[in-house]
Amino acid sequence: MNGTSRTPAPGTVTAVSVHGPRGVLDLTVPVDATLEDVSRAYSAEAGLSVVLPLVSRSGEPLQLAAVVGDVGLVAGSVVVAVDPSARPAPPRSRFRSGEGGESALVAGPASAAWCALAVGFAALAGWSASRLPSDDRWPVVAVLLAAAVVGCLPIGVLRTQRALAAPAYAAAAGFALAWDPVPERLPIVGAVAALCAAVTAGVARALAEHDSPAVDGLRVWIAVGAGWFVVAGLGVLTGVAPQVVWAVLFLAAVLAARFVPELVVDVPDQYLLDLERLAVTAWSARERPTGRRGRIVVPEQAVRAVADRGARAVTAAASAVLVVVVVTVPLLLASADLPLDRTGARCLVGFGGATLLFAARSYRHAAAGRLLRLAGVAALAALAVVLLGLAPDGREPVTPPAAVAAVAVALGAVLVLAAVFVGRGWRSAWWSRRAEIAEAVCGAFAVGSLVVAVGFFRYLWEVTG
Repeated sequence: MNGTSRTPAPGTVTAVSVHGPRGVLDLTVPVDATLEDVSRAYSAEAGLSVVLPLVSRSGEPLQLAAVVGDVGLVAGSVVVAVDPSARPAPPRSRFRSGEGGESALVAGPASAAWCALAVGFAALAGWSASRLPSDDRWPVVAVLLAAAVVGCLPIGVLRTQRALAAPAYAAAAGFALAWDPVPERLPIVGAVAALCAAVTAGVARALAEHDSPAVDGLRVWIAVGAGWFVVAGLGVLTGVAPQVVWAVLFLAAVLAARFVPELVVDVPDQYLLDLERLAVTAWSARERPTGRRGRIVVPEQAVRAVADRGARAVTAAASAVLVVVVVTVPLLLASADLPLDRTGARCLVGFGGATLLFAARSYRHAAAGRLLRLAGVAALAALAVVLLGLAPDGREPVTPPAAVAAVAVALGAVLVLAAVFVGRGWRSAWWSRRAEIAEAVCGAFAVGSLVVAVGFFRYLWEVTG
């Protein structure tokens, strides 16, 4: 609206854009029409049953009885149809006044860091409680269980973060109760902790809202906890060696890093297929639709919702891969004590760590890629500690200083070369193809090493020998 413009001559028309609750409508109206006619035309086109009041672009109220030409509406002018029943949302801030006059906390990026720190303290509390006698563990276990129950309740601004942290408290409580230092019983201890986490995540998922951001992370908790319990439970029931459980769990984490994005990123079919056109085929007597209705229009908020849901699920899965790798790798390397099994376990850890590093290259989500790289580095670092005999009970230590220096120089050269390639981002088609081949080769060798690491190859050797 421009109040200084010259009034149009009677009998002419002008183009006016009306912004309202149902979108924008461009109208061509006579200059001698009233604003009530403009508002009525907008309501008719938008399917509204009432005539809405109009305001100028600056928010100044307009009289509906006024004439379009008299108020200075020229071609390209903008008016706004206001819905009196709509209330603008209050501005978001870190601390805003509540109804009772108290400050209400709004979840921000720092809340995730505090939640991760709380999970770390829960794990530390569970480990410390396991060092105590059995009769003295109950107070710590009770506190951990109470924290898990409170975290499942869908109340408060930070309910999403608390729901994601609640399974960790339950797992720490189960670990403290079932702890037994005997190596053969460690799989069942992990199974109890995983089952507690899965059950708690299921309860939190049932209490959470349908569109809560915590749903995707809780599903990962349930899947990982239930899977860990099944693998460890079957290992205990069949009486296999503990290294079999750790090897299977580690390989499952390595393979999950490759296949999880294909499972968690789910785009609705109506956004991928034109169902209206698929209904009209060469065998149908119906006419093919024409015009705008034949096009697929995907709302922006729907695309954003799919992307956010996939990002949360991929990040949660990468975090689970990191946790499983950090827990299972040391246990696998320590439990494989026979020479042939020891070689298979080291090959499995080495090729699995390399596979994780190559898999992280294909991730476009920064946080998930960093978590997978950290998991790969952790696996290779644990393998290096064992190979160099730096562990407290390490076998076959490398004693000659010259060999250690040669290995260090070789690793430095490889790291420099890898840094150059990674700095290029593997963006070229040639390097991308080589990375795909290397990832496939490392994954295949990791799967093959499982047969040796679990002792099956040694068993066949002993039977046939």
